[in-house]
Formats: sequence, C-alpha cells, structure tokens
Amino acid sequence: MGRLRVLTAKELLQLVRDPVLLAFMVYLFTFNLVLQGTSVSLQLTSASFLVHDADRSMASRELLYRLRPPYYRLEGEVAHPQMGLRALDRGEAMLLLDIPPDFEEKLRRGETTSVQLLIDGTHTVSGFLAANYAARIVGEYGQEIAMAREGLPGQRVDSMPVILDDQRVWFNPNQKDTWFMPISELLEAITILAILLPAAALVREKERGTIEQLLVAPLTALQIMIPKVLGMTIVILAGVTISLFTVLIPVFDIPVRGSLPLFYGVTTLYVVANAGLGLFAATLARNLAQIGLLTLLIVAPIILLSGLWTPPEAMPAWLRTATLFSPLRHYIDASYGILLKGAGLSLLWDSVLALAAIGGAILAFGIWRLQRQIKS
Repeated sequence: MGRLRVLTAKELLQLVRDPVLLAFMVYLFTFNLVLQGTSVSLQLTSASFLVHDADRSMASRELLYRLRPPYYRLEGEVAHPQMGLRALDRGEAMLLLDIPPDFEEKLRRGETTSVQLLIDGTHTVSGFLAANYAARIVGEYGQEIAMAREGLPGQRVDSMPVILDDQRVWFNPNQKDTWFMPISELLEAITILAILLPAAALVREKERGTIEQLLVAPLTALQIMIPKVLGMTIVILAGVTISLFTVLIPVFDIPVRGSLPLFYGVTTLYVVANAGLGLFAATLARNLAQIGLLTLLIVAPIILLSGLWTPPEAMPAWLRTATLFSPLRHYIDASYGILLKGAGLSLLWDSVLALAAIGGAILAFGIWRLQRQIKS
C-alpha cells in the first residue's frame, strides 16, 4: 500500500507538470460541454424560407402568417420560382413556398388546391423537421377552412368525433436537447481520457528514459501499471465532478434524479475498463504523438458502435449485434438511466454486468500485453 500511494502520487505530479495535457482535460470537461450544449441543436429553429405568392390573397397571407418564429423565419418574397430555386442552390434559404394564383378562389369553391414546398435537404435532420412541421401547419389550416365551410367555425376539433393522439413524454417532458448533448459530450470525454491518460503516462516514461529505472526497481509489472490506472482514474473522476457541478447542473439545469455514488461507481468501472485499451496502445506507440493518433483510431469505433450518434435500432442487424461489444453502449444506458431516469442498480444490473464483463476482458488483455513487452 505504501508503494501504491507513492507511485500514484508520482503519476498525479507528472500530470500536473504537463500543461498541454492538463489544458486539454480542462477544455473537455468544461468549455467543450458548454459549446456542444449551446451551439448544437436537434430541434427546428429559425428555418429560413422564401415565398412566391402568386395569389396575393387573404388566404395566402394567413398561411404565411402561420409559418412564423421560432420554427420559421421569412427571408423575403421572390418574383419567380426560379429565383427561389437559385437561392436554395446557393444556400441562402432552406425552403421555398410556392402558392398558386387561384389558391383562395379554389378554397372558396370547395375545390382541392395545393401549395408547393421545396426544401434543401442538405441538412437531413433540419429538412425533415421543416417538412413535417409545414405539413402539419398546412393540414391544420385546411381543416379549419373545411370546418368553416360546414358552418362550424367556432367548434373545437377535440369536441368532434376524432381519434386523439395523446402523448406523454417521460424523463424529459419538454424534450430539451440541451440535456442530451452535454451529457453525451461528457461521456465521450471520459472515453477519450480513459484511454489517452494511462497510455500517455506509460509512453512518457519511455520518452524520458525513466521506464528502465522502474524496471530495475523492486516492483512487479502489475505494481507499475496499477498506480498509473488508479491515478488517471482519480483525475477523470475529479473532472467529472467539475463538469457536473460547474456546467451540467448550474448552466443547463440538468436534473440528477439518481444516485451520484452509483454514477461514480459505474464511471470508475468504465474508466478502469478502457484503461486496458490505453495500456495496449502504449505497447505500440513510441511517443505522445503516436498515442494521440492511436487514441483516435480506438475511440472512433467505440463511439460509432455505442448508439450515441445513431440509435442501434436504426443499424443493420449484424452491426446492431456488434454494438453489444462496445463498452460505451452499456455505459450510456447506465449513465442516462441514473442521471435522467433515477434508475437504480436493480434496473441497471444487466448494463453494469455487461460493462464489467467487457471491461474485465479488455483490462486483462491490456495488462497481459504490457507484461509481455516489459518481460521481453
């Protein structure tokens, strides 16, 4: 225990003496979360659109009035549809609404009429949302006109014999993506640092020539590795604490409904598990630059197979099976379950067990690989 304490203190002291790596950690745990939570949105906001109103009637103006902020932003009117298409090609607007010249006249006669909405689908998420919102707005407008023709202008839709879609959203009733994005970035930062820091600690010994001093000391290979993993785990947990109490809770008002000790316990398990990948990377790299590249190479498939960016349900069957081997997927399930749902170990035991099994295999492989290199 005395050796463990001294060597762990040595690892923490070496990290403090590395200002570049320390600044990178501070950025990941603070400014990066703020940027992701404030600049990235999965909701439709201020979608710019142009209009070609060939009817110029009260009905067309009423339709335009319904396409208003915060979802849409009218940029102006074009004299010809081709001008609007050129604006879409140049990226000056996302939508072009084309209203035909006989729009109001057909509505008065009770005939079917239509408007054309052209959408720039370069950004697929925004384009999809803009199309669906516009379709719902136009549908409600047409329903009101049909009711008025039947002499029911003041009757509420929900008092008519219709099927109501009554939805109930749990855990995030206002569907704030400012809850999702910062937590996602925090989990990504933990993943990157859990691999990068132990690997950097070992490679730093190689670069400075102190690895030979450790090898000739009365220390086993395991006694050399454990303090590095333990020290970097302490640093990451300190960064998580800073993120929670200086960014996530006070800035984004994220509710922590579950047990923080359980979250810290699962995070510790996840960090120790990914440290095995860092130890493996350290056996391949000769300097810190190579460690950075190897970390990106290792982290990319872990994140892509985690369901953080693409839900596993939307993946092919074979790829959906491969996501089960990503430790980040199980860590995501446990983290969101604890922080947003208030779930306990009785509900999350399968995710924690899978994380422990995968992490144990990864850590054992990393230790075996490093022991083999040290002995040789």
